[in-house]
Amino acid sequence: HDPLSYGGSPPSSPRLRSKSRSSRDTQTPSVSGAGLLECTTPTEFAGVELDQEKGLEMRKWVLSGILASEETYISQLEALLIPMKPLRAAATTSQPMLTIQQIETIFFKVPELHEIHKDFYDGLLPRVQDWGHQQCVGDLFQKLASQLGVYRAFVDNYKVAVETADKCCQANAQFAEISENLKVKSSKDCKDQSAKNSLENLLYKPVDRVTRSTLVLHDLLKHTPSSHPDYPLLQDALRISQNFLSSINEEITPRRQSMTVKKGENRQLLRDRFMVELVEGSRKLRHVFLFTDLLLCAKLKKQAAGKGQQYDCKWYIPLADLTFQTIEDCESTPIPLVQDEEIDAMKIKISQIKNEIQREKRTTKGSKVIERLRKKLSEQESLLLLMSPNMAFRVANRNGKGFTFLISSDYERAEWREIIREQQKKCDFSLTSLELQMLTNSCVKLQTVHTIPMTMNKEDDESSGLYGFLNVIVHSASGLKQSLNLYCSLEVDSFGYFVNKAKTRVYRDSTEPNWNEEFEIELEGSQTLRLLCYEKSCNKIKQSKEDGEMTDRIIAKGQIKLEPQTLQNKDWQRTVIGMNGIDVKLSMKFTSREFSLKRMPSRKQSGVFGVKINVVTKRERSKVPLIVRQCVEEIERRGMEEVGIYRVSGVATDIQALKAAFDSNNKDVSMLMREMDVNAIAGTLKLYFRELPEPLFTDELYPNFAGAIALSDSVAKESCMLNLLLSLPEPNLVTFLFLLDHLKRVTENEGINKMSLHNLATVFGPTLLRPSEKDSKILNSPQPISMNDSWSLEVMAQVQVLLYFLQLESIPAPDSKRQSLLFSTEV
Repeated sequence: HDPLSYGGSPPSSPRLRSKSRSSRDTQTPSVSGAGLLECTTPTEFAGVELDQEKGLEMRKWVLSGILASEETYISQLEALLIPMKPLRAAATTSQPMLTIQQIETIFFKVPELHEIHKDFYDGLLPRVQDWGHQQCVGDLFQKLASQLGVYRAFVDNYKVAVETADKCCQANAQFAEISENLKVKSSKDCKDQSAKNSLENLLYKPVDRVTRSTLVLHDLLKHTPSSHPDYPLLQDALRISQNFLSSINEEITPRRQSMTVKKGENRQLLRDRFMVELVEGSRKLRHVFLFTDLLLCAKLKKQAAGKGQQYDCKWYIPLADLTFQTIEDCESTPIPLVQDEEIDAMKIKISQIKNEIQREKRTTKGSKVIERLRKKLSEQESLLLLMSPNMAFRVANRNGKGFTFLISSDYERAEWREIIREQQKKCDFSLTSLELQMLTNSCVKLQTVHTIPMTMNKEDDESSGLYGFLNVIVHSASGLKQSLNLYCSLEVDSFGYFVNKAKTRVYRDSTEPNWNEEFEIELEGSQTLRLLCYEKSCNKIKQSKEDGEMTDRIIAKGQIKLEPQTLQNKDWQRTVIGMNGIDVKLSMKFTSREFSLKRMPSRKQSGVFGVKINVVTKRERSKVPLIVRQCVEEIERRGMEEVGIYRVSGVATDIQALKAAFDSNNKDVSMLMREMDVNAIAGTLKLYFRELPEPLFTDELYPNFAGAIALSDSVAKESCMLNLLLSLPEPNLVTFLFLLDHLKRVTENEGINKMSLHNLATVFGPTLLRPSEKDSKILNSPQPISMNDSWSLEVMAQVQVLLYFLQLESIPAPDSKRQSLLFSTEV
């Protein structure tokens, strides 16, 4: 018998052989382990009992055949690798033979297979050369079997690889010539030194190899005494190989929802999502899969080969061993925070790209440009997803090794904890290394979340969410089993992640809290409103933002879809959110961007809201309106350390009460303000500027400010911006400088109130600069108002203008008269 027969055709493999004979049949090959145990092998001698020496000799004979077969197989893989290097080099030139994507598809996993078998050969050769009774090789075969997952990926990709190679041969004669004349380095025993192989023939070798590996393992085990240390290792390797063979021939569809575990139960996928993992201080994008018995953290490889996606398992924790860590349980590593300016820059790019996509749809018929833009959009949205979350979600394994994810909302953290804790009560775990590899590979078929959350890729503009203002009244809660100190938090999604927008007051010691508080929430492409109910903790220890752990406990949580059809009605919509036996009553009313952009002049010139600023200051004989001074003074008295001051929404009914008091020149307005929540006072100040019939920066100068902020030359920008500022009417200028000084003082407490210059610019930029209806680019745009990427860009420009002035150390004045005006202490 020729030992090289292990590299030839298997004795019994009808389905596999029928595939190899057809040079153009590109169906995914089916490889079979059926019948292998019954077939006649070169070393099967019926009725002959081999003695120990004979057995030792037969083991060496089998292993020699395996070595020769491996040498041939490695040469075949090397023949595939030889053209890869020049093809890759040519792909970066102006005249590529193949694209990088085509190369990666055709030669998918070949380098990995070559490395696996080269390591196996290099490990086996010296052991066979130094052969003896106690020589062991089982560990090498067990390691080889544990890497069969690479073959799973290769087989899944085989059909696409052959189809791609076929198309490339038809399109490029030079590549066709190369693919038909691949030379395999022949062994010294082979007479034919000039044998040529086709690319398709060589691509089939790894598929063929899967069956052979099972055959030789069975043969080697047959001649290994059961008392030998190799015996259990070879048994394990054979079991893994046979299971792998049967899995490849199984129908794929039933495996979409489950993976069978040892006890015959089904391993169900409960949920999956993209998450950000903190690894040695760096943010890494992961795809996390929660199964009924384990949490699997995988990395999505960036490649277009095969079915477009492949996963690497980074780590996994059996649910039975999983614990949740808090700050106290672990040595907390600081979360690397991303500057708000960087986040904003990403949003600007996303809006710009979306604008370009819409423009291309209207002006061209070609899809190449749109595809390129969509790719850029996906990259930017991935980056935003990676950089935006700052709330820690920590898990650990049984040894105490911790893993940290960063998420944007306490809602998700609570959701993951709940579902894991529920599953821990009934989970049972078993997973071998090969099963882990197979499970990771199957994630491509199991995943339910295929794209990062922000990438909607929807054709109709109406589907991209709501833009405008959502008024929400949180009425009451019922269903509580015991009296609690309860408050509610409201969140909406924006650019794919959730942002906290409002919080009710704490309703103390009650089973039926009645808040009846109204909030105005700005929506930026929002599709979902979330409500979280917290029990106020008595613990006074404050956690830092980096830790992201709140001492208050989530009692219940729920969410509702913001349906445009329902909310387009201008009337209040009443609804109930049911969650964990607790019902919270809400009312909602939506004002679209089209109407919320309008600055409505007041019909009553005796008030202050909706009245021109010069009319108010003239009437009051002041340089800064009284409402601005009083609100600023009260906020500086008790709101400078309030977390999210100006960002967190105040109660709308309180704001309306203050508005009415100022409009009626109520003498007791100061007393009223002292009793109000400081967020309501901040909301009143913002409302005053928002309802000015003309923006503080004026309609006339607004286009000039928008143009100046876009200048790239810093000297020209500074000159232009300052000249424009000093061109404002006197009441507008003095009021702005008064507000500017106040906002800078607010940021001096940024460590406590979390309000940076950029945060304040985001809040006040549109309020101070947004033009009146007649001058708004958006309202006069021929495009429907639902196309809000243009609006987003305009808003961001307004933010940048205010941020520019906030970042200036001082505002120089061109003449003494203006200087005395600017720096007068009289307001």
